[in-house]
Amino acid sequence: MRVSLAYGEGRLSVELPDQLTRVIAPKDQPAALDTRGLLSTALRNPVAGLPLRELVRPGEHVAISICDGTRPQPRKLVLEAIVDHLTGLVEPSDIVVLVATGTHRANTQEELRTMLGADLASSLRVVNHDARDPNQLEYLGRVGNAVPLWLSREWTRADVRITTGLVEPHFFAGFSGGPKMVAPGLAGLETVLALHDAARIGNPTARWGVTEGNPIHDDIRAAAAASDVACALDVVINGKHEVVAAFGGELFAMHAQACSTVRATAMQEVEAPCDVVITSNSGYPLDQNLYQVVKGMSAAAQVVKSGGLIICVAECRDGFPEHGLYRELLFSYETPQAMLNAIQASPTTLADQWQVQIQAQLQAKARIGLHTDGLSYDDVCRAHLEPVQDVEASVNSEVAEIGSFASVCVLPEGPRTVPFLRRR
Repeated sequence: MRVSLAYGEGRLSVELPDQLTRVIAPKDQPAALDTRGLLSTALRNPVAGLPLRELVRPGEHVAISICDGTRPQPRKLVLEAIVDHLTGLVEPSDIVVLVATGTHRANTQEELRTMLGADLASSLRVVNHDARDPNQLEYLGRVGNAVPLWLSREWTRADVRITTGLVEPHFFAGFSGGPKMVAPGLAGLETVLALHDAARIGNPTARWGVTEGNPIHDDIRAAAAASDVACALDVVINGKHEVVAAFGGELFAMHAQACSTVRATAMQEVEAPCDVVITSNSGYPLDQNLYQVVKGMSAAAQVVKSGGLIICVAECRDGFPEHGLYRELLFSYETPQAMLNAIQASPTTLADQWQVQIQAQLQAKARIGLHTDGLSYDDVCRAHLEPVQDVEASVNSEVAEIGSFASVCVLPEGPRTVPFLRRR
């Protein structure tokens, strides 16, 4: 069979053995017929709590958090809906849009114009959050399981705080969106390091689709609660990045309903593990660097046999990326197991070590190959991955070695569909 895999802004077509291959694709929903109306309705008729206009008094200062450039959030539509609801209550000069970068790099002015549209980018004050700048942060004490909470001062000192997000399964926080748009999105580095320490990342409940009882998401909710979010607006999108559903209102009730909707469409049961699992990282913008591609590897690992092979296709136009410690940490150790041992033994948490830890955990279970145009052969090897130049040839070679009972699974949209094994 021929399968088309998301790759950068295009597709990568591969031919796979028909009788041995199962394709797991998202149960994509059609785009909303009236996206603007859908978003407006979510703000007027919230899942819980009051409509947005009843939460804002004239002249108040409003802070709105949005996803950074690594997420395909329809920011322009979402912000326009919120600004429309605030018209007559506050002026554009009373609104600050905070790009919830977490520890990612700041978005450039050109990227912001693309993300927001020229009109919004010029009419609203837009601030890239910087987790490493103490002058931008305020300390709110300890929350959850002893997490020191530092948040953006632009956020904490606003009169009204509004989160906007994109809800998808998340490989260690359960689901994206909702409270993640406060922490780690707008948190200081010390807070992010605590939320992503080795013990939390290594906990078996820190995984796809689990929020309650997940030590990371439990503390993320505690951090968001401490900042008193007035209103939230999350969306669910399809493979074309079109809005299919919107949820507004009180942060936690809204997010719980959004997660329930996504769980039913984006998570699929598989009867048995497979010898070979081929995955994308959902294409651009999620496959823009190797750091993000660990998500696709993790999705594939849910259904690969112990000792099996994962092949990930990802463009990685932004490299590792250049910023952060991800590449440095990968290159510092001879083997994935050495990386894992060092991280688990260290009393301190370094930026980006969580992604290295998860990659090493996955590699303790299966081999991982990477097909990419954005990294050199040598860089892929130094990242402890197997370079895959020809996906078809690699699959055929693996199948030939295993024999006629080999099984192959394909996730053409990567972590947009998260498979899980049927419990016996």
